[in-house]
Amino acid sequence: MATLPSRIILNDTTLRDGEQTAGVAFTAAEKAAIATALDAAGVPEIEVGIPAMGSDEQAAIRMVLALGLSARLIGWCRLDRADIGAALATGLDAVHLAVPVSDQQIRSKLRRDRGWVLAEIAETVRFARDLGLAVSVGGEDASRADGDFLRQVVAAAEIAGARRFRFADTLGILEPFATRDVFRALRAESDLELEIHAHDDLGLATANSIAAVLGGATHVSTTVAGLGERAGNAPLEEIAVALPYLHDRPVGVDLTKLQPLAALVAGAARRPIPAGKSIVGEAVFTHESGIHVAGLLRDPANYQAIDPAALGREHRLAIGKHSGSTALIHACQEIGIQVQPQQVPAMLMNLRRRAESTKRSQGPSDLRRLFRDLGENDPGFAHDRPTGVDRTGDRQSMLEASA
Repeated sequence: MATLPSRIILNDTTLRDGEQTAGVAFTAAEKAAIATALDAAGVPEIEVGIPAMGSDEQAAIRMVLALGLSARLIGWCRLDRADIGAALATGLDAVHLAVPVSDQQIRSKLRRDRGWVLAEIAETVRFARDLGLAVSVGGEDASRADGDFLRQVVAAAEIAGARRFRFADTLGILEPFATRDVFRALRAESDLELEIHAHDDLGLATANSIAAVLGGATHVSTTVAGLGERAGNAPLEEIAVALPYLHDRPVGVDLTKLQPLAALVAGAARRPIPAGKSIVGEAVFTHESGIHVAGLLRDPANYQAIDPAALGREHRLAIGKHSGSTALIHACQEIGIQVQPQQVPAMLMNLRRRAESTKRSQGPSDLRRLFRDLGENDPGFAHDRPTGVDRTGDRQSMLEASA
């Protein structure tokens, strides 16, 4: 492992595999915007599309190529000369050539045999290399392939002049320990770049991608917000944060651009990002639990695995059913309300009831109403009404103010 490059290369396939998500279709302008945003975030490789799809797809690829991005643009092709010709016609200089490598798909999908696969890799990779293209060979359904045959496939690709082998967990059936082992075995026998392309059917795409890196992978295939076939692919944002934070493996991505990038893709895909989606979800740095908020206010490190500032974000305190006295007093002070200690129990009880009935966090107007109602129900508290000082301007961001 000491001889491997420290930086892991992310190859984002939002524009190819991401667009294969059922119901997702990007316009050429949207593809250009997404590619530009990926490039601005520092993503070094973009799988830009499938040239063999036809003239519209090729025109979109040319549009992205014309942007002059720093990222390397790669076309996805079958292991087929016609597909390679379509890619070459767009002006691409790098292609990914995919071929099934499991017996199941070789026999039932291609209606071929292992010998045909090995011969076709040898001939077609050389054909693409002779045209001046950089070639990656993709082993479709590699996680179900026979181990010995998979090593033959990698060797054939290397001899033919490919620079990379992509191991595709097409059905998302791997687990991290097996993934690490298979990449260790491949790394021990090959000098090729090794890429993991993980699907998330069992919720393990990120874990498997990290395990592949620990086993010797140099490249990781990702999609923004985990778009992709069925349950999707390894999310770009998770890999971009996890590798440097957990294993000191830099990826060169500007983490502050991940959330706006995810928002852009979500808008184009018309697939809203869940509030709790790791890294880019709206609520992932929002805290409500009384114990957590009290600890956070004393020292953010108490409940902070990642500094949100590193992602261009900040902690927010949500006031709701699980809020405690510390959070309630703090939130009220933020908007100029001085809650007396004897008022807190009654106000917390009313807060929890209101949170249950409204099914949302309580914002400044809700807190003012709760405090007003408290005074109206007990005239003895009337003198404790707000002083008129309203500090919502500069520090409002500490409240989840959704109404």
